[in-house]
Amino acid sequence: MAQILDGKQLAKEMKQRLAEEVAQLKQKGKAVCLAVVLVGEDPGSVIYVRNKIKDCEETGIESRAYKLSENTTEQELLGLIDQLNADASVDGILVQFPLPKHLSEMEVIHRISPLKDVDGFCVESAGSMLVGGEGFVSCTPAGAMELIKSSGIHIGGKHAVVIGRSNNVGKPMALLLLQENATVTVCHSKTVDLADICMQADILVAAVGRPRMIKADMVKPGAVVIDIGISRIDGKQVGDVDFEEVEKTAGAITPNPGGTGPMTRAMLMYNTVKAARMHG
Repeated sequence: MAQILDGKQLAKEMKQRLAEEVAQLKQKGKAVCLAVVLVGEDPGSVIYVRNKIKDCEETGIESRAYKLSENTTEQELLGLIDQLNADASVDGILVQFPLPKHLSEMEVIHRISPLKDVDGFCVESAGSMLVGGEGFVSCTPAGAMELIKSSGIHIGGKHAVVIGRSNNVGKPMALLLLQENATVTVCHSKTVDLADICMQADILVAAVGRPRMIKADMVKPGAVVIDIGISRIDGKQVGDVDFEEVEKTAGAITPNPGGTGPMTRAMLMYNTVKAARMHG
């Protein structure tokens, strides 16, 4: 049976370390603050925001929640972001996606100061990661990397296959693996012979949102399998990986839920503390 990469436990340990650092910063007169903006009442977004606020409480980070109506105009939302950018007491800004359809997520991403972009979505953050700089790394791939490292596998020289090429997950995931000296293949909707490519992977990362698409016959025996995708079937969360099947073949695997999700939120806390250190 595969080693289970427990995101809940790893996130708990990370938040405990961050809580100690936050306490030290407070002793030096520096409070850590995350502003969270929620537009509308999307059920999933409401839950995500609630969990992020809980994470802040556990780590000693001050959270400021801004709940805006579904009918908020883009000008009003961008105006709030400008205020938060200018507020020296705010270290990080998170605008919960998805936004209502009349609002542009790209406009919002571009408006957040790169110094407060704790989601790691802005162009400056992406560019910094590309060249190995000190910017913020997108939280989901950053958390996935921590889980891979926790498996004990030496990434250098391994063949990593990433399924998905989104700007916030697939592409940065591939870059992070490349930085660790993996040989990286990125697959997507136009990829030919996906199953054959997956079978070559020492590290397989699925991030497309297609429920249980990765079966045991697509996984190399002993591979590390990271399941980032999220779908809902009969109200229950399922991932891109058929866990019950693949667990018998993989060497290590993330559960879903309980794998990359908790680590995504832990990395948000990490980025917020990092921002606070940068701001002095």
